[in-house]
Amino acid sequence: MTKQIFLNLPVKDLNKTVDFWTKLGYTFNPQFTSENATCMILGENIFAMLLVEKFFKTFIPNHEIADASKTKEVLIAIDTESRDAVNALVDKAVKAGATEHGEAEDHGWMYARAFLDLDGHGWNIMYADASLLQGQNAAEVSNHAQQA
Repeated sequence: MTKQIFLNLPVKDLNKTVDFWTKLGYTFNPQFTSENATCMILGENIFAMLLVEKFFKTFIPNHEIADASKTKEVLIAIDTESRDAVNALVDKAVKAGATEHGEAEDHGWMYARAFLDLDGHGWNIMYADASLLQGQNAAEVSNHAQQA
């Protein structure tokens, strides 16, 4: 069973990246922080390792780093406690320099907005209330999730 999740993302400027995420209310584990990387705490057992591109490259010596401004290597979805929390987090991100990506998605049982961070990584911020799914079949739920 999975004990922890670590997302590893390349960043161009670690100081600017830390400043950006700090403005959104996130904190960092100093034990895993250096001039090359930092460990952003996303949840109790979920972390994003933000790695300077040169350091990130050492983990993928036979591959290029995706230019997230031109292509998407991953979309990261974060569940929040409410619709208001979705709006607050995305609004803070945009104010801190992110670009809002697309329109808000409201499917009744799920509400989501998205932004691209300073390096172009896609973050989908969502709130889902499973109790509102009563009466919907699995195909409808899957269709809504794919559209979000």
